[in-house]
Amino acid sequence: MRSLREVHYPLLLNWFQSHSYPPVAIISDFFLGWTSEFASQVGVPRIVFSPSGALAFSVATFVWRDQPQNDHPENLNLSVSFPKIPNSPTFPWWQISHIYRMPKDSDWEFYRNCNLANLASWGIIFNSFAELERVYLDHMKREFQNDRVWAVGPVLPPDDDLTGTANRGGSSSVPCHDVLTWLDSCKDHSVVYVCFGSRTALTCKQMDELAAALDKSGVHFIWCVRQPVEQRRTSSDYGDLPDGFEDRVADRGFIIKGWAPQVAILRHRAVGAFLTHCGWNSVLEGIATGAVMLTWPMSADQFTNAQLLVDQLRVGIRFGEGTANIPESTELARILAESVAETRPERLIAKKLQEEALSAIRGGSSDTDLDGLVRRLNELKLETDGDVIK
Repeated sequence: MRSLREVHYPLLLNWFQSHSYPPVAIISDFFLGWTSEFASQVGVPRIVFSPSGALAFSVATFVWRDQPQNDHPENLNLSVSFPKIPNSPTFPWWQISHIYRMPKDSDWEFYRNCNLANLASWGIIFNSFAELERVYLDHMKREFQNDRVWAVGPVLPPDDDLTGTANRGGSSSVPCHDVLTWLDSCKDHSVVYVCFGSRTALTCKQMDELAAALDKSGVHFIWCVRQPVEQRRTSSDYGDLPDGFEDRVADRGFIIKGWAPQVAILRHRAVGAFLTHCGWNSVLEGIATGAVMLTWPMSADQFTNAQLLVDQLRVGIRFGEGTANIPESTELARILAESVAETRPERLIAKKLQEEALSAIRGGSSDTDLDGLVRRLNELKLETDGDVIK
């Protein structure tokens, strides 16, 4: 991010200063906190777009603002609480941002300044919705000391957009039609969809335990298997599917090696549970389709998202945490089998939350917030024409 600033700052400044009608505001990603400085220099307000939810944003930024300390860094289970955030979320030290836990240097200061700049911005947009995170959205309004906090999610392709649904995030490594045809042969809510996002490759231990659990559980499943990134391919720590696994589960398992048409899969009537790394996009996609969420967070905001799903929303079941805490396969198999039961209380709550998510973007709270955002941007243009920015 620091290199990105050094390259783009002068280019953007030159463009702004030479443009006859420059923009009246800058909307930039959470990770581009340095654009607040740029916005101030060119005299326009900066609006943050958060790729995480309001709870995760609060935790991520408050770490840098309040700077919790660990006098014994080897104690990775030290409890870190955030009493200024609603519900006082608490995490073990090892789940706090790895960048924050690094030795303090110029890069550390850069990240800190970027995070603090987010809190000082003119406004913020969340890919979330009021019924999901109302208490945290209200909290952010108090932190920003204004109402320029907009929740416009879940941002998803429409149900009838088959191309967007199949290719969201990238082209599928298998024909979407093949996956959906396989799902058509399954009973309602009987399939567990397993995917850990676009970046996470499981360790050998994780692969072995998860494969054994799927084998023992007897459930139908789709497993999106990610290959390790190049620098990890030669490491014995990262594994592939166990020998013979695909043959043993061929009658009830569909293996996808590479990118999967995730939204299309989750929207299918046969999918009942979603084993996820709890990345925010996956969380929203699971919520918008009414899936029971089996949580296995690995890093970053995923631990916060898992806590939201399990402890607060009660649509999730804990499955694993990180690479060190890996339950035994028999216990995982039990959770998998129970997750597709129609009587699970999480399923009833997930169904209600799904209805609220869809209502939010069909004339509800998120539509209202999106209209409000556009209205404020139009007001900014009028204020700028009059040389006034409030």
